[in-house]
Order: sequence, then structure tokens, then C-alpha cells
Amino acid sequence: MNIKELTTKEHRMVSGHRMCPGCGAPIVVKQVLMGTDNPVVVANATGCLEVSTTIYPYTAWTVPFIHNAFENAAATISGVEAAYTSLKKQGKIKSKKDIKFVAFGGDGGTYDIGLQSLSGALERGHNFVYVCYDNEGYMNTGIQRSSATPYGASTTTAPAGKVHPGKEEFKKDLTAIAVAHNIPYVAQASISNWNDLIKKAEKAFNTNGPAFLNVLAPCPRGWRFREDLTIELAKIAVSTNFWPLYEVENGKYVINYEVKDRKPIEEFIKLQGRFSHLFKPENKHMIEKMQAEVDRRFAEIKAKSTL
Repeated sequence: MNIKELTTKEHRMVSGHRMCPGCGAPIVVKQVLMGTDNPVVVANATGCLEVSTTIYPYTAWTVPFIHNAFENAAATISGVEAAYTSLKKQGKIKSKKDIKFVAFGGDGGTYDIGLQSLSGALERGHNFVYVCYDNEGYMNTGIQRSSATPYGASTTTAPAGKVHPGKEEFKKDLTAIAVAHNIPYVAQASISNWNDLIKKAEKAFNTNGPAFLNVLAPCPRGWRFREDLTIELAKIAVSTNFWPLYEVENGKYVINYEVKDRKPIEEFIKLQGRFSHLFKPENKHMIEKMQAEVDRRFAEIKAKSTL
């Protein structure tokens, strides 16, 4: 699908929301929802996306929308999907197109607080799509560290200083955790590669069973970069292999975009204030450690891939 065709699609989230300039989350939502022409029901965990798009009495959503607590978006949408399936079997719902069910959550509500309800919904096999817009921290409540926060990043709860040089643990590999549930479709995507993301969303919505999308969503405030660099940073995340684009369909790994001239991880972190302390001489070893981990993780994916 080309850009001209996409411009004719109905927007399910429209202008008037109060997300920060340069925020990656609304871009994630718009691109994902372009992946289906079917009616959709959206569940949204508490977080930046929810509080900024549904400020009473206004809403930026043009589709049925359910606000959930931080921890239970997947549980809620799986319950709605189960009710819909039951009503269809009873003949109480008849429609030309099946309704699609999708949940959105940030990394705080997905990697951490919501992991239990997500795992349960995936294991039960509900027919829904879960989308994590990963901005790598609890941005809505003050830029606290999450398990998605990268190694070395400085946050309000893991600040860089004399005692600790930022976060000292590596980012959790949530995409791999989703794959371990043996669900039909899992994919990692970036807002910089819009065609790839929309194709993956289309596959996810057409999957019979649970599908999981993990999408990098740069955050200007939390990552501390210029708000006009959002897409550029998302591109660099891909070109450094910090955020490789791949999918796992019925257990089959495919790398969707293999970088020919991989950039060093410095190219990604040098544009972000949260990593500025790593460029001090005493912290140089941390950049080397970060690069080694990026290389190791990509090598694992490549070894499993068929392309």
C-alpha cells in the first residue's frame, strides 16, 4: 500500500489530543490502525496515550474506546473479545465485517505492570492484537526507569551520578517473551519504517488468535532530544541494530530489514541527553558493553531467521 492510498483511510485517532510535540505514541496508533478496514474496539492502559487523548469531556478517538487500569488492558480486551465471540455464536450479533480488538499499552503497562494480564491473555489464545508503544520508561509519571529502559540511561529513579552511572541492567527482551508463548504472530517494528509497520499490523489483525506488536516510540522529554528528531532517532535505532525489525509467524523468524552498513551504537545514544554521561572517559566501557549486547542479541535473531 502506498502513501496516496493511506491518505484515503479513515483516521481512528484524530487531532486535538495533547500528546507532546514529537511524541512517537500517536504515530504508532495511527499506523497500526491503518492495518485494518474492519471496525475496531480499543482498550488502552493508563499512560501517556490514555491521559492525553481522553481529557474529559473530550476524546481524540473515533472508535469504541475502553480505559483500563495500568495493569489490565490485555485482560479487559480479552474479556470483550470473549463476549463478542459468545454473542456471535448465539446469533445476537450480525455484521458484514468482524470486529477487531486491539489493546495499546506503554512499556510500563506492558513490560512491567501489565505483563501478567498480557501473558494470561496470550496463553488463553484470545483473538486480539496487543500493541506496546515502547518509549522506554514511565514517561507519564516523571520519567522513571522501567525494565524497558536501556542499559546506561539516566532516569529520575536511576539517575547518573558518582555512585551509579544510570541504569545498570539491560533492557528486557519482551518480544522474545511474547514469542515464548507460542502464539501465531509476533513482530518488532518502528515508526520510521511505516510500510513495514502497517504490513505487520495488517498481518496481526488478520491472525486467527493472539498477535503482539512491539513498536519503538521515541520520547523527546524522556530521552531528552530535539522534538523534530523523532523519526530520525527511530531510523538510527534500526540502523544500529538496537531495534531490529523482525517477525515470528507460527514460529518462523524473518528479519524484515537487514542493515547493510550497520552504524555503531554511539550514533543512537549521542543524540539523547539521557546518555550524555556515557561519553565521559570513565564511562567509555559502558558504551562498549552496550555495543556487545546489541551485537549479541542481533546475532541470536539472525541465527533463528530464515533470511
